[in-house]
Amino acid sequence: MIHKYLSYGAYGWLAFGAAMHFIIDVVSQKLRGVRAPSPETTLYYGLNSSYALGQLALGAVGLWLMLRAPELVREVPMMVVSLLAGLAWLAVTFLFMEYREPRFVSSIFLVLMLASVATSRA
Repeated sequence: MIHKYLSYGAYGWLAFGAAMHFIIDVVSQKLRGVRAPSPETTLYYGLNSSYALGQLALGAVGLWLMLRAPELVREVPMMVVSLLAGLAWLAVTFLFMEYREPRFVSSIFLVLMLASVATSRA
């Protein structure tokens, strides 16, 4: 039973954090014209858009699976994909992003996913 709540928490947190990241770091800055047009600006928007929308996609798929087929989230392939994606996002934040908020989102997702994996067979 705890696995169910941890999985909802992990995927819900991922979807929420990704939506906030996209709204704050992409949409808000674009609407306010914070960055002057340049190749660096294009790379900034591209990196942050792909990062946030990738997280949003996995979070939405995880939540959808929890609603439709919660037993699939207990399967090893879904857990492995989720953990690897979380590690990859954490690596991207350390290599390419200068601020720490995305690191928190990825780290919290990984902790919740690890707890979910640990309780999946209990």
